[in-house]
Amino acid sequence: MPVPTRPARVAEAAALLEEAARTGVPCTPVRPLLPEADIEAAYAVQQLHVERALAAGRRLVGRKVGLTSPAVQRQLGVDRPDFGALFADMAVPEGQPVAPGRLLQPKVEAEVALVLGSDLPHRDPTVADLLRATAFALPALEIVDSRIADWDITIVDTVADNASCGLYVLGGTPVPLDRVDLRAVTMTLTRNGEQVSRGTGADCLGSPLTAALWLASTLAGLGDPLRAGDLVLTGALGPMAAAAAGDEFTAVIEGLGTVTTAFAPATEEGALA
Repeated sequence: MPVPTRPARVAEAAALLEEAARTGVPCTPVRPLLPEADIEAAYAVQQLHVERALAAGRRLVGRKVGLTSPAVQRQLGVDRPDFGALFADMAVPEGQPVAPGRLLQPKVEAEVALVLGSDLPHRDPTVADLLRATAFALPALEIVDSRIADWDITIVDTVADNASCGLYVLGGTPVPLDRVDLRAVTMTLTRNGEQVSRGTGADCLGSPLTAALWLASTLAGLGDPLRAGDLVLTGALGPMAAAAAGDEFTAVIEGLGTVTTAFAPATEEGALA
């Protein structure tokens, strides 16, 4: 029996993840199709997803950085972050609940979001480049999700699955970077009024700016640099928290403000996993 080629394995992994997203039924891990060391193949699956999304009319608005926590990196056996694509239809306005069944296995984490005012085209961007290019920062909630059953993931699984992207919520008050020290900010995340996560800017690769620099350098090296207007979710400031129907989350990030989201109660038509 002929051994499947790398493109065939990439296409098969993409089909598995797309079917899970379409049906709302999580799939088995894709790592048997994509060997653990083949991160490039995992990104090829992600890129196939992006290309199909763009062809379907979705609008790419930025990128997210994942695996910024040393503890999570150790758990997955990696020593680097990853990235995924953000689309306009992933944005959830504050005050609009997440509909039941929209996500498979949601979890919430608090982050610093950056919105760029100019391009970052260089492979070796400096902090000064990033500070000049950033229009403002916002508090954000990333609602991560996995199309893979029980979050049974390795680095290739999550990269192929668009870095486990789900939805995101942005706070409404922009803050210029000269008014806040992102490394020193503290974050508290509550679920239904009870604290479920806490952290600081330093818990995100040492600083959210460090995470953004890694992303800018990586994307420039791939020939797809960050551009003016792009949104960057820089990575979790603390542990993620599982979400269920009816839950309400609030993140307070010192110096940036507050951001909230809620999950609509379950209905007979569907419920959050």
